[in-house]
Amino acid sequence: MTDELPDIIARHLKVLFCGINPGLTAAATGHHFAGRSNRFWRVIHLAGFAPEEIQPERDHAILEYGCGLTTVVRRPTARADQLSPQEFISAALQFEQKVARCAPRVVAFLGKAAYSALSGQRDIAWGLQSIRMADAAIWVLPNPSGRNRAFALDRLVEAYRQLYLDTVAYCDSDDFATSSPR
Repeated sequence: MTDELPDIIARHLKVLFCGINPGLTAAATGHHFAGRSNRFWRVIHLAGFAPEEIQPERDHAILEYGCGLTTVVRRPTARADQLSPQEFISAALQFEQKVARCAPRVVAFLGKAAYSALSGQRDIAWGLQSIRMADAAIWVLPNPSGRNRAFALDRLVEAYRQLYLDTVAYCDSDDFATSSPR
C-alpha cells in the first residue's frame, strides 16, 4: 500500500473535488474513488461533469473536463471517522496553500466533515458557502461513499448537478471572471 494518494490537480481548474481522506482501496491502487461501493465516478458522469463514466484506473482523465481531485487529510483509513480532529488541524494550512497554488474556481468538499473541520463551523448547509478559500468559491456536496446511506444515487446526482449547473456552466461564461457564482 502507498502512504499517500497523489493529487490530480492543475492550475485554474473549474472544480477541485476534495475528499476527506483516501480510502484504503484508493491508497492501495493509487487511484481515487476506487472502492467498489463508491459512487463518485458514476455521479459526476450523470451530473454532467464528464460525458462518460470514468473508471478509477483512468482517474487522471478528470483533468480533461476541467476538474481535479485531492483530499484534506492524506492518511488513508477504512472510514473517515478514524481521523482525529488534530489531523484536520495539522492539514489545514497545507491544504489552503494547495488551493491558493492551483487557483481553482470552486473547491467542492465531498461531505460536511472536512469542511467543518477546516472552517470550525458546525452548522453547514449543502451547496454554495458564503465564504471563499484563496479566492475560490466553496461548495459542500454529499459524500459519494457507499457508506453514506442517507443519499440515494438520484439525490447525489441532483446535488452534484446543481453544482454543475450553478457553478461549472457559469465558469464558462465571461461573467465568471468579474463576479461570484450564483
